[in-house]
Amino acid sequence: MTAALFGLVLAGGRSTRMQRDKATLDYHGRSQLAEAFARLSAVTERSFVSVRADQTAEPTRSQFPQIVDAPTESGPLAGILAAQCAHPDVAWLVLACDLPFLDQRTLSVLLAARASDRLATAFRSTRDGLPEPLCALYEPASRLPLQRFAAAGRNCPRKFLMVSNAYLIEQPTALALDNINSADEYWQAMSNLKPESATDVRTVRVQYFALLREQAGRSEESVTTSARSPGALYSELQQRYPFTLAPEMLRVAVNADFGSWTQPLVDGDVVVFIPPVAGG
Repeated sequence: MTAALFGLVLAGGRSTRMQRDKATLDYHGRSQLAEAFARLSAVTERSFVSVRADQTAEPTRSQFPQIVDAPTESGPLAGILAAQCAHPDVAWLVLACDLPFLDQRTLSVLLAARASDRLATAFRSTRDGLPEPLCALYEPASRLPLQRFAAAGRNCPRKFLMVSNAYLIEQPTALALDNINSADEYWQAMSNLKPESATDVRTVRVQYFALLREQAGRSEESVTTSARSPGALYSELQQRYPFTLAPEMLRVAVNADFGSWTQPLVDGDVVVFIPPVAGG
């Protein structure tokens, strides 16, 4: 008998290369986490979001049913093992949250090819031919082998699929499983998905300090902008206010974390441009 199918969006990563939470990025008019969850919900009986223990109250994630990562593991394997522990008798369609090119056709092809007599069903990567572990079906029978794999000090789900009897199929769409990890990759993805000429606005709160506060005549304001990065936002503000400090003289923080001038902005961000501090 074929086991019931649940869905799991892996959203417990730290997004260190992106310098902001990848789950909150907007590629399709809503957060990427909401996009991934909707796609999974359309093809599974129930779906959940995999989170770290310190992420349960985060606003984007708290909207969805959650499964907290296994505390003894790290990376995607922590989420998969926690889901299998919570519901050991179901199969899991596991999906990374950072796949903006994923389409419903790709998921349909995976489901149609499901080999329930194998430990897992997965796509071959279009880049190297190896298994794609973060858009894959894990059958209930994979639970104990995955636990043994982790107990041996191994935490790479791709390597697990390589040494298991996973059933591998070809991707129907070449870009569907391309994940987006850095600001450069984000801008390339956005240029493919949403040309610069497209309507693309967000509202952010900007805070000013020291000389910038004097030149802007205010300490903070809400700005509706088409700027996609702090660098573009500062250039826009320079047209509005007599700012005399060049960007290279400033630091930028987004939502209280120092970041880069090229990192993506999303609706609701709090942006601070920080002038140099005088003193000796």
